[in-house]
Amino acid sequence: MRLTLASKLAEKLTILNERGNGVLIRMNYIKKTCGDPKLRPSFLTDKATESAIKYINKKFPNIDVRGNIILFTYHHQSFDHVYELLNTIDACQCLFDITINFDFTRNYLDLITTYTSVIITLSRIDDKKALVGMFNCAHEMTNGSSDPSYPRLGQMFLEYEHPWKKLTEEFGPHTRSVTAALMSLKIVYPRRNLPAEQWRSAQLLSLLSAPATMLDPACCETVACEYLSMEVIERWIIIGFLLCHSSLNTNQASLDLWKMALRSGLYLTLTRDEVLNIHKVSEDLFDNIKGYSKRVADIKECRDHVLLNCGAMHRERRQFLRVAMKELFNVLEDEPGLLGPKALFVFMALSFSRDEVLWLVRHSENMPKIKTPEDYIDNQMAELLFYMEKLRGLMKKHKHVLQRYHVQYLAQFDALVLNDTIQVLADKICMYGIVQCKRGRRALRLDWLRLQAYTSVNKAPLPIKDYPDLAKVMNLIQFHTRMVDSVEEMLQETSEVSILCFYPRVFEKMFSQSSEEMTMKRYLMSFPSVCSLFSQCGHPLCPEEVSVHLRLCVTFLEQIAKQTSNVVLEICAEQCNLNDQLLAKHCADTISAARHRKQKKPVPKKGEVQKEKPGAESIRKDRSVTTNVDKLHMTLTELCSTYSLCGDFIVFDHIVIPTEFLISHLETRLSELIVRMANYNQATQEIARPSDLLGGIKAYTASLHTLYSYISVDATRLVKSVLLQQTHPLDSQGNQTITTLYTNWCVYLESLLRQASSSVIVHCPTMHCFVNQTTDNEPSFRAEEFSDVSELQALAELIGPYGLKFLSENLMWHITSQVSELKKLAIENMDVLVQMRSNFDKPEEMAALRKRLTGGENVLKRMTIIGVILSFRSMAQDCLKDILDKHCPYLVGPITCLRDCISPEADIKVTLSVFELASATGLTCDIDPALVAAISNNTSIDEEYKLSCLLLVYIAVSLPTLALDINSSYSRERGGHNNNIHCLATAINQLAAAMFTVQNKNIEQHLKEFLMIASSTLLQLGQNVERVEVKNRESIYLLLHMIVEESSFLSQDMLESCFPYALLRNAYREVYRTFVVTLG
Repeated sequence: MRLTLASKLAEKLTILNERGNGVLIRMNYIKKTCGDPKLRPSFLTDKATESAIKYINKKFPNIDVRGNIILFTYHHQSFDHVYELLNTIDACQCLFDITINFDFTRNYLDLITTYTSVIITLSRIDDKKALVGMFNCAHEMTNGSSDPSYPRLGQMFLEYEHPWKKLTEEFGPHTRSVTAALMSLKIVYPRRNLPAEQWRSAQLLSLLSAPATMLDPACCETVACEYLSMEVIERWIIIGFLLCHSSLNTNQASLDLWKMALRSGLYLTLTRDEVLNIHKVSEDLFDNIKGYSKRVADIKECRDHVLLNCGAMHRERRQFLRVAMKELFNVLEDEPGLLGPKALFVFMALSFSRDEVLWLVRHSENMPKIKTPEDYIDNQMAELLFYMEKLRGLMKKHKHVLQRYHVQYLAQFDALVLNDTIQVLADKICMYGIVQCKRGRRALRLDWLRLQAYTSVNKAPLPIKDYPDLAKVMNLIQFHTRMVDSVEEMLQETSEVSILCFYPRVFEKMFSQSSEEMTMKRYLMSFPSVCSLFSQCGHPLCPEEVSVHLRLCVTFLEQIAKQTSNVVLEICAEQCNLNDQLLAKHCADTISAARHRKQKKPVPKKGEVQKEKPGAESIRKDRSVTTNVDKLHMTLTELCSTYSLCGDFIVFDHIVIPTEFLISHLETRLSELIVRMANYNQATQEIARPSDLLGGIKAYTASLHTLYSYISVDATRLVKSVLLQQTHPLDSQGNQTITTLYTNWCVYLESLLRQASSSVIVHCPTMHCFVNQTTDNEPSFRAEEFSDVSELQALAELIGPYGLKFLSENLMWHITSQVSELKKLAIENMDVLVQMRSNFDKPEEMAALRKRLTGGENVLKRMTIIGVILSFRSMAQDCLKDILDKHCPYLVGPITCLRDCISPEADIKVTLSVFELASATGLTCDIDPALVAAISNNTSIDEEYKLSCLLLVYIAVSLPTLALDINSSYSRERGGHNNNIHCLATAINQLAAAMFTVQNKNIEQHLKEFLMIASSTLLQLGQNVERVEVKNRESIYLLLHMIVEESSFLSQDMLESCFPYALLRNAYREVYRTFVVTLG
């Protein structure tokens, strides 16, 4: 009869435990959803349903309509199955002994605690009646009838209004079975619940304590109990004795076991972050039971003991485990072959560490008011988590070692021992018909659970209590089979800390505390790595509970990357400062001091601080004295070490690569630093010299490349990415770059080119730069410091072809605005210009027409501005070519050849395409493609052509007015005019070429016409004998020669055909007359 009742006990326990966990998680999710204002269902907060909810809560369960709620109905059916199973087990008078039938006893105790946790969690859902009642109404309205199980569910809600009272009544008949199961823990629990001093004296988890037995397999008679969670054991004891408390007054052993569990802590986990205050619950329960006053006193004494001693005890345990885990990992990493015989040590270490982590987490979240709160704060938690992850990784990496070892162990030892053990029991075992090893190891473990169930009932043909050797052998074999095919499950069972995702505040606080410790920085990666376990805590009955989010993991990685990047860039800044000390501008003091010594002048007074020479920081008198750079390198070493934990890991199906976070942070910070190093001040129009900025960036780059010594990151890719972004107007974050800053400074603001257009700054062809005019007022900046060849080369290297293209586009915008104004002036004087164009060789008529012409000075002024802009752009393009020649000569060479192969007869689109490519590399072209694109518009070509021709006439006939300006004199030192009119040569040639290219006309023909008109006009200037007007006549003659020299379409023969060369020769002799050249 009992065998019939025992049928399927193992299967029922397994299924109900699995389902019970799902129900518990679902109940907790409902509680959290209803309790969170952000997640609370709208129908519970809607004003329209407020009165209905009040009515349901008042009348529940006797409301007018009948119904049910799916969230609770199906689960309530599980409760009935639990009642039935518990009654069946009592009827069978089953034996429960954790040291013999481990799996059967564990499943039984798990069922009790899970069932109790479900009831307690259900009682904590404030809106359960409203949910059930409202669904009842909806069900009634939809289906016309209520579910038959609704009355039972409603009655259960009422019965469990005071859950502990009802539960103790329910479990009264089960006291014998529950107490027997709990008392089997009196051997296991006290041995596991030892202080750190005893662990240390026993050299627990140490492989080096007994070198002679290092290769012996680690095993014991209660192998499964060695890595059983302490929290699980304590939950069994606390909840079990709360439900069946009668033995506490009658059995001293029960009382001792219960008190030991009460001294272990203040809280137990029901599920997720839902905890049970064990002392408060126990005291409240026993206060209402007659004859339990002594137990209440015991509870208070245990609580005082916990508050006084428990925090320090667990702190010492964590300290011991940190050292033991480190030693265990180092030995096993060096000799992975030991993982086979010493696998039990690994799982014990992981289980002990997991227990301590979770104990601290649940007590930190609900920290009591005590005198020593530091016992509940662990700023070294990172190290413990780190070695847990390391051991997990080691087990996964060398899983084949475990499998090979235990396969051989099962075949060559376990099989022989088992065979000897069951020889005398063969007939009795066969009658059960369950041991069928051919079905696999997992099936063997299920068969062993079934056998435990069958042999644990009273008066079984083979009572397992009479054959403890068989139980010990089978328990050991079960462990060995799990080492073959269930290593991942074992790791999850012993080291799974995914519950941390339900304690985000505590988890973040632990990370923050660890990150403040220098010695813990190398272990910080354990925190984001733990996040990879969060996906394991979900359950099929509540898939929506754990949403796919990476917040915690990303937060930790961002913080680690931020700390690392800060240290890296601080080191770079230090190196940049040292590099800056070696610049030539800082040697003036040294030169002055040397000059004083040579001239035997008095040395500075003693009170003056002597400036240290570069390199003084490297002189060490005492190596123990650490500098700031030493500390930074030490910190960087610690931080980079943490990236060695894992190259990548998976969090919710996302592959996370920690070093990418570091590269991203470095990229963002480096971009910000480069912009900051430019020292751009919009108010004062100050900006760093390109060469200084380039020197600083090179120093940073050189320091960044030393990262290879610490961590495997592609610093070259990082630097290239950052510098490439700086060649664009905005970086990847949408922030301004140095390209934008220098472009604004050069173009939009009152700086270089705007001051050049007003002749405050002069273009100097001989030195290939801009220089300041000599004035009484001190200039805001020296133009040559920003525009000489070295500075423009540095600018070209900083912003590259892309940046110079952006600069050119902004320059072209200014040119376009000037051209528009010039066309307006040409339109205003169109009639006069048409007549001048046809009568340029008639001096009398030209003189009359010139008087009718207006705005000549304005035309030349605007053309000078265009010339200044184009001259600056030409200088920048030349420097870009020099840089590209140095960096990629094999790219510039073919482009140069391609440009040279373009003939005048080629299609204009092909020509412009090639010229655009050549211009991007800094090569000069006959036609400027950027200028062509800038002045192109959709107006009538014929009209534009006419305006272009008249504009050249306008410029040509206005040239003599330049002689009236006293600043039009030619400067021999600078190779140009003092008012920048020599830039007219560049403006006329490039603008004419661009305009007639757009209109598809002959450039040479129209420039020749311009030359003839300009020559005729200037020759008429020579016939004027008025002293004022002819003062700078020779300087203006030279302008005509410059136009021809810079043109690709005009020649000296053309010039000589319309303008006597003798006049040019005399003009050069005149302007150089007072210029004395000294040689030697």
